[in-house]
Amino acid sequence: MRKSRLVELNFINMISVEEQIKIISKGADEIISLVDLRQKLEKSIKENKPLVIKLGLDPSAPDIHLGHAVVLRKIRQMQELGHEAVIVLGDFTGMIGDPTGKSKTRKQLSKAQVIENAKTYEEQIFKILDREKTKVRFNSEWLSKLNFEDVLNLAAKSTVARMLERDDFKKRFESNQSISIHEFFYPLMQAYDSVSLKADIELGGTDQRFNILMGRTLQRDFDMESQIAIFMPLLEGVDGKEKMSKSLGNYIGINENAKDIFGKTMSIPDENIVKYFELATDIHPDKIDEIRSKLNCGKVNPRDVKISLAKELVRLYHGEKAATQEEQEFINIFQKKSIPKDIEELQVNAELLEKDLISFLFEKGLCKSKNDAKRLVTGGGVKINGEKVINSLEVSLRDGDIIQIGKLRFVKVKLI
Repeated sequence: MRKSRLVELNFINMISVEEQIKIISKGADEIISLVDLRQKLEKSIKENKPLVIKLGLDPSAPDIHLGHAVVLRKIRQMQELGHEAVIVLGDFTGMIGDPTGKSKTRKQLSKAQVIENAKTYEEQIFKILDREKTKVRFNSEWLSKLNFEDVLNLAAKSTVARMLERDDFKKRFESNQSISIHEFFYPLMQAYDSVSLKADIELGGTDQRFNILMGRTLQRDFDMESQIAIFMPLLEGVDGKEKMSKSLGNYIGINENAKDIFGKTMSIPDENIVKYFELATDIHPDKIDEIRSKLNCGKVNPRDVKISLAKELVRLYHGEKAATQEEQEFINIFQKKSIPKDIEELQVNAELLEKDLISFLFEKGLCKSKNDAKRLVTGGGVKINGEKVINSLEVSLRDGDIIQIGKLRFVKVKLI
């Protein structure tokens, strides 16, 4: 096993520094610094030693969607270049809770809650990461062993003024909102993770800037080479406006079925196609530049490019066969105007069938509210047996009717 891994590393490290930088930089908002990254890559090749990539996860919200997966996809790309990842599950820091972006002190999670969430995270991350090139660590391994003298020495590495440079702390301080002393320890503890792991690179969203840069500073204080900080931008949801969020309903979950991933992807705005290719896929940056150029010049139909994007996302999470099936299904529905073969059956009783269409769509969970249902019908987004509904009051649903909601969802009425 050791020999084959070494042979693999020798082969992968034949990839030039320039090519590695091109792949690592794809979609990144900022890298601090490219000069240091180049030096680390050169040293990695010379010493035939993979770089250690760190990602800290706060196990308080374990359902991963494409927005969360941005940094995981970047790590997978670096694993393909021969480097290795350490995922730090913050069971210890999770008992404080990351104060980033919060307007008040977060409720501390119990040890049991943190461990349970961590297990869920671990199950999901290996849908993206290479298990053989990934180590999963809990930061209680080192943080729980610090005695009070160690904690005092760690606290002495920063100042209150430095902590108040954080935008969230600054706002709370200026508005006379409380800041608990233990919250100041969160960025120090996250930074100490980098010291303990001797991390070469740490990734995070742009909202993690303060915490990750603290890691660079603390490593220098411990006479270590500073880690590279890679900040990935936030991914907008399918609405193209707000950041992807489960609470906003504009997300694409990595655990969703192939049909939903494909259908949701087809609903993103055309102007976000390239960004999704950059942040949500492993497509080579040269290929993405080609896609961008063709879209800008009007040489391709954005719909066709979006089909390629949807197919790629389904392939990543469900495999090649499912991706091909969903592509063909889409072509059948929209280009050949046919109805899909595998249609979800919606079991209803006779009493519900007698209700108006708006109430029916809402009560069966096909729309979030009656207002949403009304807007969808008014906008021509509902069809019955292939015919667009013009006046919902004239519709009488029957057993066996096929209802199309939006572009890709079909249900068949089944009377019980």
